[in-house]
Order: sequence, then C-alpha cells, then structure tokens
Amino acid sequence: MEVKGKIVQVIGTVVDVKFPPESLPPIYGAVYVTNPSINDKKDNLVLEVAQHIGDSVVRCVAMETTDGLMRGQEAIYRGTQITVPVGRGVLGRVLNVVGEPVDDGPPIITEKRYEIHRPAPPLTMQNVKIELLETGVKVIDLLEPYPKGGKVGLFGGAGVGKTVIIMEMIHNIAMHHGGISVFGGVGERTREGNDLYLEMKNSGVLDKCALIYG
Repeated sequence: MEVKGKIVQVIGTVVDVKFPPESLPPIYGAVYVTNPSINDKKDNLVLEVAQHIGDSVVRCVAMETTDGLMRGQEAIYRGTQITVPVGRGVLGRVLNVVGEPVDDGPPIITEKRYEIHRPAPPLTMQNVKIELLETGVKVIDLLEPYPKGGKVGLFGGAGVGKTVIIMEMIHNIAMHHGGISVFGGVGERTREGNDLYLEMKNSGVLDKCALIYG
C-alpha cells in the first residue's frame, strides 16, 4: 500500500499534508518525506499523523527538523505506523524516536520491529504477585520501597539528582538481578543524554540497557 500526498503547510514541527479523499492515513500513521537539509537519503523525515482537519488534509508532527520543506512537496504513506527494532540487538545502543541508531554505531539488525503505538499487555500476561523490588538505594528501600511491576514517579527541580538515582537503579538491577532496562529520554537535553551514555559505558552496564531519546 502506498498513497501519495502533497504538503500544503509547514508551521514549525507541524506539517499539513493533503491526500486523496478515499485514502486518508489514520491517526498515528507514518508519512515519509525527503528533506535535503537533514541528509541526502530518500524518505529521511518521518511525519506522524496527529489529526484529520478536513478537506482531505491531515495534520502531522515531524520527528526531525522541517527546515527545507516546501509546499507542494511529495509525501508518502505506506500503510504503517512508526516502528522500532526490538530484541537483543538494541542493548547497548542509543536510538531516536523512529528507531534509528544515533550513537555512531553500526546499523541495528533485529528479527522484529514493533509499532510504537501498541495495546497494553492483557492482565493474564502480568504478574499479580506482590513483591518488593530491591533497588540497592538504601533510603528508597527503607522509606519508600517499590513494588515489582508498579509505577513510580520522581519529581524534583533541575540538578537535584533524579537521573543519578535512575542510573543507580539501572546499575543495581543489571548487576544484582540480571535484569534489562529501557531508558526513555523525553525532552532530555543533549548534554544529559551524552553524560548518561558515557557514565553507563564506564560503569559496564550499557550492554544491559537500551536508551531511546525523543
């Protein structure tokens, strides 16, 4: 399946694309555009459909810079969402939101790719046994222990040590529990992401973790 459209408006990271009325991409559909200001590769910019605004136009959010895009430029929808590689091949690697490596390493080769918008696992696949997770951070384990499978929020101002605690937990889970962690950096500054990558590499736990930055 391949449906071609035309860019009708670009406002920052928001791009409006007009498609044939009978072939509108669904919400979360991935639309591909060639942006020469990024590199010389074809279809190097991914737009994610966020809204149908009428008149056969979809409003999309760009996953990279839109500098260099023009009205009337061709955009292609191939019937899929954004997908990312999954499996052992992503351990020790840094990926962007569209699943491309950004750590100057070799291409990531995995047997499977999953769409980033997937339904939650059914309750029958989840462990209902109540068990505490030993993080190795003594003040957490003593005063506010975390349950396995639970959700935890860390709130604090800039520079107070939230990332340090997370990195310590990733280290302890890898070294003492043989576990694997996925770190998602949403809105992380480049410096913080680079520092975290280097610190994890130096501590020897990078091969037990995948880092995704959006």
